[in-house]
Amino acid sequence: MHVRPALRGAAALAAAALVLTGCGAGEEDTTADSGSSSGSGAFPVTVSTAFGDVTVEEEPQRVVALGWSDAETALALGVQPVGASDWLGFGGEGVGPWAEGLYDEAPEIIETLEPSLEAIAALEPDLILDTRSSAEEDRYEALSAIAPTIGQPEGVGPYQTTWQQQLELVGQALGETERAGELQAEVEQAFADAAAEHPEFEGTEVAVGAFTSEGFGAYVRGDARVEFMEQLGFENKAAIQDLATESFFVPVSEEEVSLLDAELTVVFPIFVEASQFTGNPLWQGLTSVREGRAVVLEDTTLTNAFSSGSSLGIRYALDNAVPLFADALA
Repeated sequence: MHVRPALRGAAALAAAALVLTGCGAGEEDTTADSGSSSGSGAFPVTVSTAFGDVTVEEEPQRVVALGWSDAETALALGVQPVGASDWLGFGGEGVGPWAEGLYDEAPEIIETLEPSLEAIAALEPDLILDTRSSAEEDRYEALSAIAPTIGQPEGVGPYQTTWQQQLELVGQALGETERAGELQAEVEQAFADAAAEHPEFEGTEVAVGAFTSEGFGAYVRGDARVEFMEQLGFENKAAIQDLATESFFVPVSEEEVSLLDAELTVVFPIFVEASQFTGNPLWQGLTSVREGRAVVLEDTTLTNAFSSGSSLGIRYALDNAVPLFADALA
């Protein structure tokens, strides 16, 4: 994801922290055709969201996917959005390599934090997906004036819609509830298989952090990366979790870098080189670093998959990140 001028101060750090972050077996039959769903569900359908019930009268033909991973989720369910936001700055079709080939025609790319209402309206959508975004009522109302809009679930904060909730919401709106359930079962089975293969993960304390130009930070529950680790059996470090506010990310000052010390430490750089912190004496002084129990995710594709919170990206991360965690704990 490229930094937008609209990002400022704490908002910039939070958005950047959100950003940085392949289909596995069982998803090879995922296809997308003509920008519409297979219609396995009966319409009209009503979807419950934080902003009330939303009724989709007919099978959507022109979907605009604005929320984080909404486009990948629609593609996984066989629907090609005509417009989509590229939260991770992939370029091209705006999706990760795990979703390549699922578009017949690239979508119109729409800005993420401040989407152009004019550009969206010009696409003449009959459904807008915005299930994982800033969760602002003004944004929702503006989008709803264009087309029925599916926002986040009730009680869920900004960017904190889980991949399971996203699958459920998008599946309902597209009339693909059955396929959404199948995808969820496949991903959950992949987590279960990985956890069973690595019983050493169960109950192991983990600290998941990032390093930006502002310094270190750590993730708490409500973030896709922490959920990923906890589904493998890890436990987010209590001292970090105790700092949680309404945000999914907490800053870590130089005096607090020891918070990142855990039985397993996982950190990745955001918009900087990893060498900017791996050579830092504060980092090198962590027991987990000295003992080889720290994983630095430097590969952008893997970091993006780890951060994607989509059924497709998660499968890629399970295949490629789990071995790194296991090696660190060996």
